Order: sequence, then structure tokens, then C-alpha cells
Amino acid sequence: MSLTRLDDSVLDDQAEMERLDPDQMLRAIASAGAQVREAMVHIETSVLAPVVADGRPRAVIVTGMGGSGVVADVAAAVAGPTCQVPVLAHRGHRLPGWVGSMDLVVAVSCSGETEETLSALDEAVRRGSRAVTVGAVGSSIADRAADGRVVHLPVDARGRMPRANLWGLAVPVLLLLHELALVDAPRMLLQRLADDLDHTSERCGPRAETFENPAKQLALQLVGTLPYIWGSSELAAVAASRFAAQLAENAKYPAIPGPLTEVHHNQVVVMAGRFGALGMEDEDIFRDRVDDSADGLPRMRVLLLRDTDEVPQVARRREATAAVGARYDVAVEEFAAEGDHPLDRLASLVAPLDFASAYLALLQGIDPSPIEPIVVLKSLPAEEGT
Repeated sequence: MSLTRLDDSVLDDQAEMERLDPDQMLRAIASAGAQVREAMVHIETSVLAPVVADGRPRAVIVTGMGGSGVVADVAAAVAGPTCQVPVLAHRGHRLPGWVGSMDLVVAVSCSGETEETLSALDEAVRRGSRAVTVGAVGSSIADRAADGRVVHLPVDARGRMPRANLWGLAVPVLLLLHELALVDAPRMLLQRLADDLDHTSERCGPRAETFENPAKQLALQLVGTLPYIWGSSELAAVAASRFAAQLAENAKYPAIPGPLTEVHHNQVVVMAGRFGALGMEDEDIFRDRVDDSADGLPRMRVLLLRDTDEVPQVARRREATAAVGARYDVAVEEFAAEGDHPLDRLASLVAPLDFASAYLALLQGIDPSPIEPIVVLKSLPAEEGT
């Protein structure tokens, strides 16, 4: 069945959505507000005191992979360019060579067993860096705190997959950075965030019908297309990368993220190729110009994530993007952030898009929870030559 000819009635059929979502990914996504509140209960100020007592670090490196690694991007985005020390996202086994005893390494792993994160954490400890871990109780990452050289911040994911437990992982890190006076994330703000996330879950959740549900509408717009997701600020670019990752894991669907205006130096040229204007050559006048190309390739579709805080030059480029898209028969839509605080703005983009990724899975008849290729990769022998 063509992806552009799917039956969209599934999105308003509660029984069918529950059948296609047996592991309740939608319910996990809707728990975002509860995750914030639970994290605030578990992470008391006294738990953070030993780290704060050592004073402000030279730099903060937040390391993690996959759904846990997004926490690093959130922390860096909320800290922003005005933060008095660098807050850097890191992925991989090895830390940068400059990381040392003056720096703080925060290792985030929902399961507490992520190979790359444990490797980077062990390297940080060997170098004498201050270290904090965020993850499951009783896990390998929690065990690293047994000798007192590492402070552990416990997380109970309640069975949620890492990608559906973003706020449960991010809030401990934000509370830590707030106590170090590196980000503005007081508990009052986090309580408001929890309320806002609850409101988004009502507005974008499965019981909200498609005609008034922006997440369901977005999923319908993207199905059968090749999405390019562009953020109009560094913060919005984090949301773009997050959405592309969610589309991959939940919807098993490809997407290409990027930041404005970097994408105007490379990705925008795709509009002139087979996924854009050239795909419309010798077109049938009855063909859908947005979703179908003449040679059967999916049509490029641009989703612009618009921040409320944009550099004026970037804002002008964002506005010009729609005009360029019209020239090359490429649909361009905007999805706008809300709020003033960086955390509010980021959450207002991430939360609805998380729902949209799950709805795109259901539109294809796909269960959003399984990640079989990742499981297969982890099961393969790691020895060289096997």
C-alpha cells in the first residue's frame, strides 16, 4: 500500500491505536509532566550538595547515547551561549583530551548499562574529573558511585524506554546545573514545565481528535514524504535532531535534520533534484504535487521549527525558505515554539513532535516500541573480524 494512500481513520480509532501500540508508547510520551514531578521528588538539594561544595567547574561535559544522550543536548541548549562555563554534549567511548580534574563529567544512561557512557565515565574517573551519574538504581553506572568518588542521581524509568523518558533523565541534570548557578532552572519553573507538558499531552494525546490535534495533523502531513527538519536557532536545532531520532525509532522512518542557516549552504539544494523540482518533470496534472513525484520517489517536505528567540538574519532566511520551496514545488511548513524561557521553548517543540512520531508509526501500521536492529547490533560479537 502506498504511504500516501493510508487510511488515516486509525488516528481517531482508540481501539485500533491500542492494538497497534501494545507496549503503550503513547502513554509513555504522555507521562512527560509526571516525569518532571517524579524527578524533583527523587533529587533533593541535599543529594546535590557534595557536587556543589566543590564549586563551579571549568567545564561541564554531559555524556550519553541515544535517548539518554538527548539529555546532553537539552542541557547545552538550556545553558545557552551566555552560560559562564561551557556545557558540552558528548557521545562516544573517549572523552576529549583536555578534560581533567577541573571539569565535571555527567554520565547519563537510563538503563545504567550503556557501553559508551560507562567507558567515558571510567576515563573521567581515571583523569580525576568530578563525576556525576544519572541512571537506574542497582545498575553498573550506579555502582560507580560505591567508592564515593562519583555522585549518583537515581532515575526510575517505570519501564519506559529511554527515548520516552527524556524529562525523567533531563530534570536531574538541570537541577544539578541550577545548583551550580550555570542554568536558570528553579523548582518553580520545573513545576510550571510539568503543567505545560500535561497540557500538551491533553492537546496532542490520542483522545484529542485529528481536526484539533496538531501532532496528528503533522503526522498526516509527513507520511509518504522525505522530511527535512530545520531549526531556526541552536535550541530549535536540538528539537529538530530529537524529532529525526524519534521518527527513526518510533516510526522507523527517515528524516534529515539541520540548523538554519547551515542547511542553506547544502541541504536546500535537494529541492532542485529528483526529490524536488526534477521529480515533477512530465507530471500528470492530476498528481498530488506535494506528495508524489514523477519517478515514484518521496517528495521532499520541509518542517521549519521556529524559535521565539531568533537572530534577525536567521529569521529573514527562515521567511525566505518558503519562497524558495514554492519555486521548486517543495512544501514548507512552520512549527512554532512557545514561551520565553529556553526550557519552555524547547519543551513546546519536543513534546508535540514526540507524539507526532508515534502517530506516524501507527499510520503505517507499525508498533512504535520495538527497536529490533539495535537489539541485533548489541547481540553481535564485538571481536574484530567476527
